[in-house]
Amino acid sequence: MILELADFSIHPDQNAAFEEAIQRGLATVLVNAKGFEGFKVNRCIENPQRYILQVFWTTLENHTVDFRESPAFVAWRAIVGPFFAAAPVVQHFDLVAKSESLKG
Repeated sequence: MILELADFSIHPDQNAAFEEAIQRGLATVLVNAKGFEGFKVNRCIENPQRYILQVFWTTLENHTVDFRESPAFVAWRAIVGPFFAAAPVVQHFDLVAKSESLKG
């Protein structure tokens, strides 16, 4: 499994609208993507305009090719893109170790 980590900075005072939009985009676009396995979204406490999106993919290519080169990516960006104050930073990670369970 591959972890995509996307770091978003959004425009001030747009939190509620962005949170609705990202949840809508995840529920209507990303969940249907080939190799999509799940997601988490977190808002930064110290900087409320910063969000981290974690998306779990079966393979790297499921994100970089199957999704990013599809019309679904265009639809995703149309939903969340207007909120971005800067281009997102997106990187991919392999799992090295994990706990047995996470609470919360």
